[in-house]
Amino acid sequence: MPQKKSTPAKNGATPAKKRILTGDRPTGPLHLGHYVGSLANRLKLQDEYEEFILIADLQGLTDNAANPKKISENVLTVMLDYLAVGLDPAKVTIYIQSQIPEFTELFNYYLNLVTVARLERNPTVKEEIKQKGFGSSIPAGFLVYPVSQAADITGPGAHLVPVGADQLPMVEQTREIVRTFNRLYGETLIEPEALIPKVGRLVGTDGGAKMIKSIGNTINLSDDADTVAKKVKGMYTDPKHLRVEDPGTVEGNAVFAYLDAFDPRKEETEDLKTRYRKGGLGDTEVKARLLEVLEDFLAPIRARRALYASDPAQVMDLLRMGTEKTRVVVQETAARVRKAVGTQYF
Repeated sequence: MPQKKSTPAKNGATPAKKRILTGDRPTGPLHLGHYVGSLANRLKLQDEYEEFILIADLQGLTDNAANPKKISENVLTVMLDYLAVGLDPAKVTIYIQSQIPEFTELFNYYLNLVTVARLERNPTVKEEIKQKGFGSSIPAGFLVYPVSQAADITGPGAHLVPVGADQLPMVEQTREIVRTFNRLYGETLIEPEALIPKVGRLVGTDGGAKMIKSIGNTINLSDDADTVAKKVKGMYTDPKHLRVEDPGTVEGNAVFAYLDAFDPRKEETEDLKTRYRKGGLGDTEVKARLLEVLEDFLAPIRARRALYASDPAQVMDLLRMGTEKTRVVVQETAARVRKAVGTQYF
């Protein structure tokens, strides 16, 4: 896709369409939770905006430094998942974070504009530190990754960053850094806004609050039919629904949560809920329905994934082209930043 020429403005480059920045850490295959929480929304946005999608391998290393292969090997995995769900490289720009050194340059400038105390107060960082059990042994790279995200967002000149409510503090941190930079050095960077899409959150197969790769309560977009069947069979339902004739509870029942998310026949799902609540409908029948629904959804995704996976060199070439395009844009931002700060010596 040809690079659109940016027109300089007082707050940076302004493309013909507003730019959106989103992405994922390549720590494993993407799953149905990713689809509900972000991928479905990206599919809608790819026709409305100039969408940049970041494969954040450097960010993935902040808590996987001892196992870098986990990150590098999953770059292709994540790209295949993107293509499989229908993200179109002719419409979106997908790139690898580590292959654009100007991100690191911007990161270094921004580090001077934020305090350690401010980073430690970031609610998202605090919660993730707690989840990962770092205790007092917090990797410095993890603590400052909101600053790295500020570089990720401002480098391509993103106007909008789709996030859930739990990630709002990350975007606000970027906005603070941009305001500080522009106040000190003149209007140079675009101040992004958070875009909170109307998306749901899918519970884990164990009924947990969300799907988490590390605890294995996911159904991956790349899972084969047998694996999906096994996972559906073991899904959390209503522990008090011991016999078919017993009334069951729909709320908190993972199987019904998945039917709500993926079954296009909403009236039939509502009928199942009514029958389940009254008694006379067993978990086996409901799970059979869910398996049918998920197979209808996942089969075309598997087919597209298999097609792309048959030529990994072509897939990596798509990533290379997206990365090269993005680097041109980020280089322009870095040049403006150097000029503003006064480090453009030659």
